[in-house]
Amino acid sequence: MSAQEMKPIKEGKVREIYDNGDNLIMVATDRISCFDVILHNIVTKKGTVLTQMSKFWFDFTKDIVPNHMISVDVNDMPEFFRQERFDGNSMMCKKLNMLPVECIVRGYITGSGWASYVKTGEVCGIKLPEGLKESDKLPEPIYTPSTKAEIGDHDENISYEDSVKYLEKRFPGKGEEYASKLRDLTLKIYKKCADYALTKGIIIADTKFEFGLDEDGNMVLGDEVLTPDSSRFWPVEGYEAGHSQPSFDKQFARDWLKANPDNDWTLPQDIVDKTIDKYLQGYEMLTGSKLDK
Repeated sequence: MSAQEMKPIKEGKVREIYDNGDNLIMVATDRISCFDVILHNIVTKKGTVLTQMSKFWFDFTKDIVPNHMISVDVNDMPEFFRQERFDGNSMMCKKLNMLPVECIVRGYITGSGWASYVKTGEVCGIKLPEGLKESDKLPEPIYTPSTKAEIGDHDENISYEDSVKYLEKRFPGKGEEYASKLRDLTLKIYKKCADYALTKGIIIADTKFEFGLDEDGNMVLGDEVLTPDSSRFWPVEGYEAGHSQPSFDKQFARDWLKANPDNDWTLPQDIVDKTIDKYLQGYEMLTGSKLDK
C-alpha cells in the first residue's frame, strides 16, 4: 500500500511545514531565495545542510533553553516522509505558539546595520561608539528585534521598547516578561555559539532566532538555528575590518545577481556549485562532520 499523500499546510520561500497531528514536520527544500525572491535554481543538498546544522545547534544549546526538535530521522515520521527527497532535510518538531518577533543579534557591524550606523551612528535606536569600521566587532553584541512579516512583506526593525509594546498588545500582561526573556536568551545563545564557532575558524557576525510558547507557557527555541540562511558566517582566516567579508552563505549568488541585472532570477551552474560548496564547508568546519554532496 502506498504511503498516504501529505500536503504542506504552509510553504515559505525555502521551507514546507506539514501537520502531523501532535507535531509538525518541517522540510528544508533545495530552493534558494535572494533579495526575497525565490530563484529558478535548485541547490542540491542545501536543505540537508540547513536541517542538519539546526540539529547540531539545537543539541548544543539545549542547556540554555529547550527547543522544538523531536527527531530528524525519517523512520520516526509517517511513511510518506520515508522517500529520498525528505531524507536528511526533514525535522519533526513540537507545535508551538510562535512569538511574532524575529530575535536578531549582531556581534559585528555589517549589512543594514552598517548602512544605518554610517547615517546616524545608531543601529535600531542603539547608539554605538564613534569611529567603527565596516565589519568591526562590536564592544558587546546588540539585540535588534524586528516584527515577523508575512511572505512577500519585509520585516520591520523595532526598538526593544517597541517589542515590549508589540508583545503586550498580543499577550496582555506579558509584554515586558516576554520581551526581556527573548532578549536575554538571544544574547546568551549567541555568545555561547559564537565563542564555539571562533574555535572552529568561523565568525558568526549576526543571526536571528525565533521562539514560541509550548502548551505550558514555557519559552522554546523554534524555527531554524544558526544556519547560513539565518546567519552571516565569515572565515576567521583573512578577517579584516574596513570592508565587507567573504561568507559561507548565499553571497556568491547575491553578488552574481547584482552584477547581472538581466538575470531573470536564474543562476549559472558554476555559481550554484560554488554556493553549495560554501554551505558544505561551513557545516564541516562547525560540526566536524562531513555531508556527502
